[in-house]
Amino acid sequence: MANFNDYHLRDEIYRALDAIHFNDPTPVQSRLIPVILQGRSVVGQSQTGSGKTHAFLLPIFQKLDVKKQQVQAVITTPSRELAQQIYQASKQIADQFPEDEQPRIGLFVGGTDKNRQIQQLKSNQPQIVIGTPGRIKDLYQSGALNIHTAHTLVVDEADMTLDMGFLNEVDAIAGAMPEDLQMLVFSATIPQKLQPFLKKYLNNPVVEEIPAETVISPTIQNVLMDTKGKAKDELIFNLLTMGNPYMALVFANTKERAHELARQLKERGLKVAEIHGGIQPRERRRTMQQIQHLDYQYVVATDLAARGIDIPGVSLVINDGIPNDLEFFVHRVGRTGRNGAEGTAITLYSPDEDAKVTEVENMGVKFEPMVLSKGELKAVADRRRRTQRTKSTKKLDPTMIGMVKKKKKNVKPGYKHRIKSEIARDAAYKKRVEDRQQQRATRKSRKSK
Repeated sequence: MANFNDYHLRDEIYRALDAIHFNDPTPVQSRLIPVILQGRSVVGQSQTGSGKTHAFLLPIFQKLDVKKQQVQAVITTPSRELAQQIYQASKQIADQFPEDEQPRIGLFVGGTDKNRQIQQLKSNQPQIVIGTPGRIKDLYQSGALNIHTAHTLVVDEADMTLDMGFLNEVDAIAGAMPEDLQMLVFSATIPQKLQPFLKKYLNNPVVEEIPAETVISPTIQNVLMDTKGKAKDELIFNLLTMGNPYMALVFANTKERAHELARQLKERGLKVAEIHGGIQPRERRRTMQQIQHLDYQYVVATDLAARGIDIPGVSLVINDGIPNDLEFFVHRVGRTGRNGAEGTAITLYSPDEDAKVTEVENMGVKFEPMVLSKGELKAVADRRRRTQRTKSTKKLDPTMIGMVKKKKKNVKPGYKHRIKSEIARDAAYKKRVEDRQQQRATRKSRKSK
C-alpha cells in the first residue's frame, strides 16, 4: 500500500497532512501524485470526494520555488465555491511554511472587485493562482496577471467547465503559457466535446480512470435521515440525547449556522463547545484544551475549522445537511469509528439536497435510510423508491430489520472502555507522528552538513 512518505515531500507538506489526519493516499492520489511529480501531464477521471484536490496540490507545493516571485501554477475551476474550497485547502498547506517563505496564493473569481485586484497585482504577483476561467483570463489580458511564467495548469472539473461554457476561456489561458506546459485535467466524465481541447494541449498524457469506492470504515453505521416536515433543531437535540454518546460532533456548513445551533442546544441544557471561524484563535485554543480534558460531551463545528483539529473518542457524528464541498463528507464521517471502534454518523438532508445525496452515493458511500421513532433509529424505505411513484406493499428486508433491532439506544457493555482504548491508540498515533517528524528533521540536518 502506498504511503505519503514514499513521495519524499517537503517537511511543510507532511506537517499539513498530519494536521488534517491524511494518513494514507487515496487511489487517485497514489496513482497520480508520482506521475505529476515527474512532470507528466495527466487526465484523471474521478468522482468528487476522491481526493483529487490534494492529488494536484501536493505536487504543486512540492515543486514550488518560494524564492521566485512569479506565477508558477494556475488552477481553474468553473465555480466560485469550488475556487474558494481549493484556496482554503492551499492556505492550509501554505500556513505550514516558515513565515518569511510562505507561498503567495491569489484567489480570483467573478463577483469581486476586479479593479482592486489589478492594483494589487501591480506590486505583488501570486505564486499560485486559483480562480474561475473568466476572471483569470480578464486579468491576464489586461496585463495585470503574468500567467505566462507558469509551467503548470490545472483544469479542475473539466466536464463542468465545458457544460458552463468556460472552455474558450481556459483555452485562452493555456495558450498564454509556455510550450512545455504541464497540464493536469480532472473530471468526473470525459465528454466527446472535450477531446479536441485535450488533444491540443496534452502530448502523450497519463490517463487514469479511478473507479468510485467507499472510504468509510465498516465499523461506522452511516445513517441518512430526511428532515422534511420536521424541526431540524429539535431533531438534532433528540438525536444527541437519545443515547449516551462518549462525545458527539455536529457539523454545520457555515459559522453562522454553527453558532445558532450551539445557542439552541445550550438553551436546552446541553453543555456545548463551538469550533468555527467566528471564534477568536485564543478562545478556540482554550476550548480545544477543554475538549481534550473531556469538559464537553457535545461539539458544534464547521468543516474548515474542524478539519485540522483533533478530537479523540467521537462516537457520534451528525451532519446538519450535506457539506458544500463533498470531499469534506468522508472527513466528517471519519471522525468516528476510528481504529476499529464502533461509531454512528447521521446525515440530515432536506428535499432540495437530494441531488447532493446522489453525488455522495456516487462516491461509493452507502447509506442506511432511517427515522427517529420513540427514541430509536428505525429503518425506512430508500428515498429513491418515492421517485418511481409506484405503490409497493413489499415489507422491509428481514436482514435490515434484524440489523436495526440490534441498534438500541442503551449503551453496550464495555462501551466506555473501548472508547478509552481508542483514545490511547490515538495518543500512540500522535507519538508516531512526532517521531516521524523528528526523523525527517534529523535527515534534513544531515543533508545540510
